Amino acid sequence: MRTASNRRLGGGAGRTASSLAERREGRTEAVSQAAAELGVPVGTPTREACKQEIADRPRRNRKAAILREAIRETPPVLPANMIYPLFVYDHVMEPETETEISSMPGVRRHTVEGVVKEVGEAIAVGVKQCVVFPKTPDALKTRLGEECYNSEGLAQRTIRALKDAYGDEVFVHTDVALDPYNTDGHDGIVDDLTGRVLNDETVLMLCKQAVSQAEAGADCVAPSDMMDGRIGAIRQALDDNGFEHVSIMSYCAKYASAFYGPFRDALDSAPVAGGVQRKVPKDKKTYQMDPGNYREALRELEADEAEGADVVMVKPGMPYLDVIRLLRDNTSLPVAAYHVSGEYAMLKAAAANGWVDERECVLEALTCFKRAGADLILTYYAKQAAAWLQEED
Repeated sequence: MRTASNRRLGGGAGRTASSLAERREGRTEAVSQAAAELGVPVGTPTREACKQEIADRPRRNRKAAILREAIRETPPVLPANMIYPLFVYDHVMEPETETEISSMPGVRRHTVEGVVKEVGEAIAVGVKQCVVFPKTPDALKTRLGEECYNSEGLAQRTIRALKDAYGDEVFVHTDVALDPYNTDGHDGIVDDLTGRVLNDETVLMLCKQAVSQAEAGADCVAPSDMMDGRIGAIRQALDDNGFEHVSIMSYCAKYASAFYGPFRDALDSAPVAGGVQRKVPKDKKTYQMDPGNYREALRELEADEAEGADVVMVKPGMPYLDVIRLLRDNTSLPVAAYHVSGEYAMLKAAAANGWVDERECVLEALTCFKRAGADLILTYYAKQAAAWLQEED
């Protein structure tokens, strides 16, 4: 039963609630009117309420495109920084070869003539460096990989064709390693009994290969094999044969990476099991670097510098930006980065699915290489990226 006092309390509470609602409505209306006058969303705190004593405001240097461009720390990536990797196959000996590489959309195996045409298109957009990778016909592969120094081999014919067509307009790099040429798919000679990749015996073959490439007209040989002492031996072999002018770009820190798969598809150069009779390593971990190692790159750098390398490279690129910076901080030599096939394939797949903007991601990746310290960037995007940069200009 409600008493008089209860009724009085209830009535007072009702009037109080009503007056609070009226005051709240009045404030809301006033705030809304003020917000409308200022052109800001309702509920935005006043300037006085959020004023802070901030001494350093980095955003001031980001407010205008002109200023951002003027103070950018990393110089723009240029077509001159790029090296274009190209795959060549023998269409006479292997006419059935698929030219398209399924794991690398947009990249193909070219005939010698096709490489010449592709390089011409690259030169037109400012990319004047290329590196040639031959897909050696299976019929020419042997245990020792002697085809690597054949003066009429696929790589040598391609080098000559490029220099005949463009002369000094193109700077031709070559790959020095045995995996495209031997039946085991290793960068060196495999010992039948132990399964070891033989170091010194391999280096002798690499010297012959490098001299053969220099004779064909190569401007720079690039040993990718990771054998000990090969830079010094190749430098001596080149000099002894009158090729003091030919440069060496060392794959200085080449890691035993999972990012090389599409490249090995392109050249059919993956390690091949030896069966019961022969021991053949299933991977390249006994000569390529462990992905977990960092300081070891300095050891390789010191050796390559002492042996006469002209450029030092890190491969792969994006997962090893820290190693690129390590080399940059510890050498006066130019540093190269290889934007490898697996990195390319991932970008292509993400772009094809609409997950990323391909152009923006590629140009950002190239900028990251340069920011980390790379002077040269080997990338399958070279021609396309250079065309994008031309559009921006």
